[in-house]
Amino acid sequence: MILIDGKKIALELREELKEEVSKLKLKYNKVPGLTVILIGEDPPSQIYVRNKEKSANEVGLKSEVIRYPDSVEEKTVLDKIDELNKDESVSGILVQLPLPKHIDKQKVIETILPSKDVDGFHPMNVGNLSSGYESSVPCTPLGCYLLIKKIEPNLNGKKAVVVGRSNLNGKPMTQLLLKENCTVTITHSKTKDLKGECLKGDIIVAAVGIPELVKGDWVKKDAIVIDVGINKTDKGIVGDIAFDEVSKIAKALTPVPGGVGPMTIACLLKNTIECFKRSQK
Repeated sequence: MILIDGKKIALELREELKEEVSKLKLKYNKVPGLTVILIGEDPPSQIYVRNKEKSANEVGLKSEVIRYPDSVEEKTVLDKIDELNKDESVSGILVQLPLPKHIDKQKVIETILPSKDVDGFHPMNVGNLSSGYESSVPCTPLGCYLLIKKIEPNLNGKKAVVVGRSNLNGKPMTQLLLKENCTVTITHSKTKDLKGECLKGDIIVAAVGIPELVKGDWVKKDAIVIDVGINKTDKGIVGDIAFDEVSKIAKALTPVPGGVGPMTIACLLKNTIECFKRSQK
C-alpha cells in the first residue's frame, strides 16, 4: 500500500509556488498579496492562521492578518472587506471561519470580490466550478484532487464515492472528479447501504466528521482512499477512515494527520497566485 505523504507533496508544491512567485516578481515588479481576517480567539483558527501566514511568507507572498475581537460589529468587517476589494496590492482575501453568531457568514462570503475569493466559497465561484469555467476552487478538495492525481494521473471512467455533501468539501470535490470524467456518487447520513456504495468506489473521499466510519470491509481492493476527517478521540486524532483496517486493502491511503491537512494551506497559496495572475491579464 502507498501511504500518501501530504507533507512531502505539499512541500514540493510550495517549492514550485516559490519559484513561480519569483518569476512573477520579475515580470510585474510586485508579488501576490494574501490578507486574512481573523475574528475572535478560537484556538484552532489561531493555529490555522499562524500556519497560513508562515507558509505565505515562505513562498514570498505579501501576507497580512487583520485581527478583530469577538465583539466586532458586522459592518466593521464588511467595510474592511470593501476596502480590501479596492486595494490592488491584495490579490486574495480570506475570512477565517467559524464566525461569531452575530456575523452573517453568507453576507461576508458574498462581500468578497469573486476574483479575490481564495477560499472558492463565493456563489459565483461555486457556479463557475460546477459549469466547468475558470474559478477559485475550495482549498481542501483541491488538495484532495492533487493527491489523487499523484497516485492516478488518468481518472477517466473511474468510479468515485464522496462521503459527505458539504459545501466545503463534498460538493466541490464532486465537481473536480466529474471534470476528470469520473462517475461520481455522493453519499451522506441519509444514504441507504453506505457500505455497499463505498464498495463500488475506485476512489473514496471521506469528509463527514465521524471517527473511523469507513471500515476495511467497506473498501474494495486497490481503491485510492482520501481521508479528510480530523476527529479528537480518546486514542488521539483519527480520521473518518479506520486506518489500520483500510491500509490492508487500499492501493493508496492518506494518513491523519499528515495527509490532506498540509495540502489545504499549499492550495490556499496556489489560489492566491492564480487570483493574482488573473488580475494581471
